[in-house]
Amino acid sequence: MKGKVALVTGASRGQGRAMAELFLAEGAAAVISGDVLDPREPEGSRVEFQKMDVTSPEDWDRVVDGIIAAHGRLDVLINNAAVCEYEPILETTLEQWDRVLDIDLKSIFLGSKKVLPHMIDQGGGSIVNVSSIWGLGGVPSSFAYQAAKGAILNVSKNIATTHGKDGVRCNSLHPGYILSPMNENQAEDINAALIAGTVLGRPGVPRETAYAVLFLASDEASYVTGTSLVVDGGYLAQ
Repeated sequence: MKGKVALVTGASRGQGRAMAELFLAEGAAAVISGDVLDPREPEGSRVEFQKMDVTSPEDWDRVVDGIIAAHGRLDVLINNAAVCEYEPILETTLEQWDRVLDIDLKSIFLGSKKVLPHMIDQGGGSIVNVSSIWGLGGVPSSFAYQAAKGAILNVSKNIATTHGKDGVRCNSLHPGYILSPMNENQAEDINAALIAGTVLGRPGVPRETAYAVLFLASDEASYVTGTSLVVDGGYLAQ
């Protein structure tokens, strides 16, 4: 990651924040967080926190154009911003469907389309789209969330196959139950079931997914593209 410039969406806290801080610790020249939320404990951090609505084309233009103007390049895009709704299909409203698909999936379309021309011009780059284990396996709820996370798997493969010739790699990350602000108010019975379903018998922590993203984003993964990396304590192994 030495000298690289990265944009991580949803990085004001949780998994995204851990990714951003780790990139800097590993030598990144600059890491920008694009998030609608205010950063948690920003004091002393070298992350560049910017307010950003990932569903807004204008915000993507503003943030990415600003990065190029300030740093001259953008090497890594981590599409991490997401929300989760737990309703099954018969209880999912159109408003919930639109909100989840906009934040979790349309944001990847907008971001990748904005960033790709810069990566192509500079001769390469790495995009990591954060999906979920529910992008690989079924769950009897969270209809809109699972629809978005399942689609992330294939849009990542599409970008990889379309732009491999341009030196751009694209992969998807599939975390299991990770302790983070997204699920800190989640029902205890859901938490217990997710932990019980792992081989390791515990939840993950943000730094564990951050190291997985670090590998996919870095030059050490130069021959890795179009793949789906699962970080779930063995949940899907059974």
